[in-house]
Parts: sequence; C-alpha cells; structure tokens
Amino acid sequence: MLFPYTYVPHRMEKMQAFVDFIFYAVWCQAPSKGPYRLELFAWNPELLEVMTAFHYDDSKGAEFFAGHVERIYALFAPLSACQVEQLRLWYIANNDVERVCANDHAMSLKRYADFPIELKDLCDQLASFFKGLYSHVEVAALRKKCGDIDDHYQTFVQTNKAGKCPFCGINDLLGEYHSKREAYDHYLPKALYPFNSINFRNLVPACHHCNSSYKTSKDPAYPLKDPTRAVHRRPFFYPYKTKPHSIELQIDLQHSDIAKLTPADITLQFGPAAIAQEIDTWKDVYGIEERYKSKLCTESDGKAWLAQVLDEWRELGRDPKEFLRTLALHTKRSPYTDCNFLKEPFLEACRRRGIFNEEQPA
Repeated sequence: MLFPYTYVPHRMEKMQAFVDFIFYAVWCQAPSKGPYRLELFAWNPELLEVMTAFHYDDSKGAEFFAGHVERIYALFAPLSACQVEQLRLWYIANNDVERVCANDHAMSLKRYADFPIELKDLCDQLASFFKGLYSHVEVAALRKKCGDIDDHYQTFVQTNKAGKCPFCGINDLLGEYHSKREAYDHYLPKALYPFNSINFRNLVPACHHCNSSYKTSKDPAYPLKDPTRAVHRRPFFYPYKTKPHSIELQIDLQHSDIAKLTPADITLQFGPAAIAQEIDTWKDVYGIEERYKSKLCTESDGKAWLAQVLDEWRELGRDPKEFLRTLALHTKRSPYTDCNFLKEPFLEACRRRGIFNEEQPA
C-alpha cells in the first residue's frame, strides 16, 4: 500500500456497534438467557427499536437480519462456557484489524475454515449472516439509525483527497464531485472471515482493478488461496495506519532499446527494508510488479514519458538532466500526480542506461 487512508468517523459505525451488542449481550448470553425474545435487546434502546420494527416487517431484508439473529441465538444456547469464550476471543481478534495487520499472534484470527466440525451448523449460519450483512445495510430500519454507505463515502473522500487508489497509485478514485462512488473492499475478505463484514476498519475504498481484478477474495493474512492449508500468517499494511510510511522504488533496465522493452527486461526494487514483509504481501495481493512493469512498457505511459524528454531535448534544447531535476521536485511534492512515483525512477533508469547519451538533439 503506497499510503494509508485517514480513518473518518461516521454514524455508519453504529451498525458495527449493533452487531457488537448482538454478539456479546445476546448470542454469548444465550446459554443462560432462556428463549429468544425482544426483551434481550432492552439494554440497547435503538437496537430494540430496530429489532421490533423487523419483528413486524415481512420484507426480505427484515427477515434476513432478524431471522439470522434468532437462528444463531438458538445455536449458541447449547454451547459450553469454554466454547462461548473461544468464539468471543475469535470475534475480538477478527475485528482488531490493526493488530491482525501487524501479525500480532495474540490475536487468534479465525476463518470459517478453522471452525471445528462440531460447530458446523453455527459456522454455516454465521457465514450466511456475515457474508450477506453488507448487502443489507440499506434496509430502512437500519438506514434510519445508521445512515447509508453513499453518505459515508462522501464524508470519506472529503477527508481523503489524494484522488488516487492507495493500493496501486495508478488509478483515479471517484471523489466528492462525482455522483458515483468506488466499491468498498473487505480487506479481510468476508468470504473467508466471520464477524467483521460491517466493520469500517475492515472496509476500504479501492479502484476497480485493485478490488475486482487483482485482490478479489485473496487473503492478505495468508499467502495461499486455500485457507485450510497450515501456513504461517504474514504482516500486511493496515489501511488506516496513523504513521504514514514511504515506499522507495528503484527501477533497473536490462538494455537501452526502449522500443523493444518488455516486462522481463525490467527489475523493480522496493524499500525500505524495515517494511519488506508488508511490501511483499502488498505486491502479492495486488499484482504490483506485473502492473507496474506493464505500465512502463506501454506506448501511452513509460515509452511516452521517455519520448517527452527526448522531444524536449531535440525540439527545445532542454537538457534531460534539467528535466529530471524538475521531475524529482514534482515527485517529492506530488508523488501520485501523473504517476510521478513511477515516472521519475523509470527515467532515472533510462539515464543510467545511457539512453540520453546515445541520443543527440537535432
């Protein structure tokens, strides 16, 4: 991740607060609270109002939410105290996204595939609920209390004004002056992980290519697609990190014939070493090397950047060294404008390859 987002509080967070209450004060208390009833929500008046509205609402959205809450309550009821405590610890870990990203093994991160066979029915109901929950946040009774995702996005982009996707730095993000919005990526995929599908610490706007073409449902915490394999967790960037990092990029070319440049002719070196593991995860999940190399080889990007330097040299007599000094200044101030973070090291690689020495102005 090239740069972190600034987290923006919003009343949509109340949705996660409702789920927290349902988990801790309703489901986890099921073994000792008797039959399911609306009074279970009495300590949370706003949620009680929502659940009461759902009780008298026969719409699919109401049935989805209230029906799952009741069915999961029934599956919690026969659990032992030890089983409930285990689920509680999993819930805490899966929602502490920052510590999970830091690969804190005190956080017992759990996937659906990790549930024991004796909890299969509960696992299936939790999966049905949490995988579908994000799609049901627009139900009227919830929207009245929590607002809607479009409003959250507008609030978000009024603070996060970079205008570029932080996962690739290549693509624009729709901003406050657009009537449409980008999709929210479930950073820990909702297809794999329970409990956090409406947690806005786990929801991050991303460009279409990052979200739908490259990351899809890849698991940033584990390097293999098969979540049942016994593999070691890995650290990865926290999207709302409060201390920004700066990724260093050096590009090297195998030859100076740019007209014949292919991805195989390009070497990318990322730094700093202190965050090498996070960088490796980012590169793997978002296909960074493939995408950057491809961009450098296209006529409209890498080759066009070089053509600009050569044209200004031939036509205007502008020394390439002067061009590169100016570009370095722009890159420092605005690294993601016009892909300066790629453009500057690419042209530096061209300089080291002697391309500017080989060319002579007319």
